[in-house]
Amino acid sequence: MGQTATITGIVLDENNTPLSNVNITANDIGTSTDENGFYILEIIADTKNKIIFSHIGHMKVVLENLVLTTNETYEFNPVLKTDAIQIDGVTITPTGKRNVEGIVTIAPEVVRKIPGANAGVENVLKLLPGVTSNNELSTQYSVRGGNYEENLVYVNEIEVYRPFLIRSAQQEGLSFVNSDLVQSLKFSAGGFQAKYGDKLSSVLDITYKNPTNFGLRADVSFLGASIAVETTSKNKRLSSVTGVRYRDNSLLVNSQQTQSNFNPVFADAQSYLTYTFSRKFNLNFLGNLALNIYENEPLTRQTNFGTINNPQALLVFYEGEESNRYTSALGGLKANYYPNENTTLKLISSVYHAIEDENSDVIAQYELGQVNTDLGSEELGEVVATRGLGTQFNRARNSLDALIFSLAHKGIYKKDNKALEWGVSYKHEDIRDKLMESEFLDSAGFSIRPPNPEFVNNQPEEPFDAPITAFEGVDAINFVTTNRFSAYVQIGNQKEFKNSTLYYNIGARAHHWYVTAKDNGTSSQTVFSPRFQITIKPEWKKDMLFRLSGGIYYQPPFYRELRDETGTVNPNVKAQKSIHLVLGNEYSFLLWDRPFTLLSEGYYKALNDVNPYTLEDVRIRYSASNNAEAYSYGFEMRLNGAFVPGTESWISLGYLETKENIDQRGYISRPTDQRLKMGILFQDYIPTISNLRMYLNLIYSTGVPGGSPSYADPYVFQNRLRDYKRADLGISYIFAEANNKYPKKERLRRFDELSVGFEIFNLFNNQNSITNTWVRDVDSKQQFAVPNFLTSRVFNLRLRMKL
Repeated sequence: MGQTATITGIVLDENNTPLSNVNITANDIGTSTDENGFYILEIIADTKNKIIFSHIGHMKVVLENLVLTTNETYEFNPVLKTDAIQIDGVTITPTGKRNVEGIVTIAPEVVRKIPGANAGVENVLKLLPGVTSNNELSTQYSVRGGNYEENLVYVNEIEVYRPFLIRSAQQEGLSFVNSDLVQSLKFSAGGFQAKYGDKLSSVLDITYKNPTNFGLRADVSFLGASIAVETTSKNKRLSSVTGVRYRDNSLLVNSQQTQSNFNPVFADAQSYLTYTFSRKFNLNFLGNLALNIYENEPLTRQTNFGTINNPQALLVFYEGEESNRYTSALGGLKANYYPNENTTLKLISSVYHAIEDENSDVIAQYELGQVNTDLGSEELGEVVATRGLGTQFNRARNSLDALIFSLAHKGIYKKDNKALEWGVSYKHEDIRDKLMESEFLDSAGFSIRPPNPEFVNNQPEEPFDAPITAFEGVDAINFVTTNRFSAYVQIGNQKEFKNSTLYYNIGARAHHWYVTAKDNGTSSQTVFSPRFQITIKPEWKKDMLFRLSGGIYYQPPFYRELRDETGTVNPNVKAQKSIHLVLGNEYSFLLWDRPFTLLSEGYYKALNDVNPYTLEDVRIRYSASNNAEAYSYGFEMRLNGAFVPGTESWISLGYLETKENIDQRGYISRPTDQRLKMGILFQDYIPTISNLRMYLNLIYSTGVPGGSPSYADPYVFQNRLRDYKRADLGISYIFAEANNKYPKKERLRRFDELSVGFEIFNLFNNQNSITNTWVRDVDSKQQFAVPNFLTSRVFNLRLRMKL
């Protein structure tokens, strides 16, 4: 009975005017709306509640069978009319509502509490069965066989973007989404509606808060700090939520095998404001400014690999440094107009500007050989019997200036159980890119040239007189502009059909764009994308529903997809096409008198006009040609519920296979061919000390393909990385929370939330690898795949509070 949840919202009358002094009761507790029709009420969690809204001159609205999990916030905005309204038998799942659209909802409190090296929204998404990332230093993720660039991200319907030049997760800094500002989170792993944009894999739909009173939230740890402030004016017309974050990844990176002087500074500031001019019109503003400064002076590295019978080691001594700076700014303005209770009209505009600079001069002198395994030797673990000596010099002078402007109109008309949605948009992209990279290889005093015909020689037996040439180099300057026009329309309806409830949504998108690349010409293309979702809930004793969704999805090429491995832009690259089909089931039931939900989905994607790519950590290099076809299929299950009373946990399991056929040479595994994936999110507490809480997330996934060396044929190199295994543990003591506040005379009475705890990242100290470094043995010409290992076990302290 001590575990509570919250229901909140605004009560309106028939004219869409907020009603004050509406009585709201739930069992033996109650409240009333303020002068703006706003209410907030705490109810008992993990049990059925009956909520009654009553007001003089209006008929009651009754919400029955409402089941919420502990600390969950559910928004409900009823309309009181002069006629009788009865909302009877509403079935609410443990996540807060019945999902007929196939979208997963995750409580913001879960996002904020679950530990992880990159704690936040993406940290929790990676525990879902179809979401994959084998890099705890990255906030990027792939979904059901897609790559990192196939995912849509919206914040209050404003599309957000990721940096372009990022090549290492250490440089990434902060995720755009600030979890302290989040009110709701929705995620679709495929088969999403036409109102969402043109990508192949997934949609992450974030809604930031509209606060109703003052609040202050702070989070401090060894990895950084964040603070979020919620404000509202006296007349409730103006509200704002603002967050500032700072992060230092050196605690994590210094646990890797490469010893370095690492100085990262990642900081951002975000603000979301709402001003209500009248009950029919309000204005929203989203602003973000992010600064990521990455400075790294690598010193030494030793990586042991090979087998027990033939242990190998790579010993590297470094000189030089990297200095990278990524700055981005986003401003978005959204106007909402409600001409009547059935219609909503929106006008959304945004400007995104990014300036990214990469400067690197790193010399790596390496020694490749066998490891001394003699337990009695003073040189145990050191490199002996050297097989290769060499020097590698990497140089980069990259800069990118990206400006993206968008303007869109969206509309919704709802009446009874029917909904009509439409939208049109225009987007202008202006990319100015200078790419200058080179890699020189030297061994035993001579330079290794590229394996091209003009460089064939017999070194070192015979002298070869030619200028020193980079083994791999790119030198390009590109100016690319893209103009995009898109539109969508979709119709949704819910009705009774043969003793069952049927919901359907049918829609389509059209997208036309033209690309202009300086010195490379102009190209244009138009695509049409029909999509559908059908859900049926039979009137069975068991609470089940079935979903079928799919359509034809396109991904029009963005700038990076137009640029090939030489840095040349090909404006004729077509949109990648995917025929997508998803079949799902949702079964809600009571176990141990607590709510649980079992979600199951099977999916299949057939991809055409595929633009093949290689993956180096989180850096994607496209071939800039549509010379492949591919497929993905899999099956996923997730059991979600209150395994421990008053908490939300889940277990997920997924199987995935994705392969591609390049130039009709046969199918090989794509870089994201994950196969098996298991994720566990678990929350617990000590019954006798209920304020002592434990949060645990575990991930196991089989290894993905490890890539291939430069200029190599991917059909030859199909080895896989080791399995990814990771556990992050957090233990906190809760001094105060929403349903456990201190008495007025206590010093801590001002805190709505206060907790202190510690986190252990990579609890079992597993050696996970993200990619391979390919080292050449000059004598035998053999290349060795040396794994790049990720972080080891790391300890972190954390303080969280809310006023």
